[in-house]
Amino acid sequence: MPKKRSSGGRSKGGKGRSGMVQCSYCGAQVPRDKAKRVTRYTSLVDSRVLKELRDQGAQINRTKTTKYLCISCAVHRGVVKIRSKEDRKYVPRRRRSKR
Repeated sequence: MPKKRSSGGRSKGGKGRSGMVQCSYCGAQVPRDKAKRVTRYTSLVDSRVLKELRDQGAQINRTKTTKYLCISCAVHRGVVKIRSKEDRKYVPRRRRSKR
C-alpha cells in the first residue's frame, strides 16, 4: 500500500516516542506531535461591553485556553482543510532577486 505522507502525519523527526494528549472534543488519545493545538483568549465579558469598557480605559482579564484536537475533529471543525495530493507537496518559496 502506498504511503500518503513521508512524515506519517507527524512532526516527530528522530526524537523517539512522543507523549499522548486527549482530544478536547471526542476524548481520543492522540500523539502530541500529531494533534492540532488551538489556542484562544477568552473573556468573561460580552464583546460589545468589552469594547465600551476598553474605550473608557478599563483593563479586563482574559484567560488563555488551549485545546488539542485529533485530525478528524480538526477537519470537522474547519481547523484543517483537506488538500489534494499536489497541494500536500512541499514547495519552497522562490527568493526575490534584488535589482
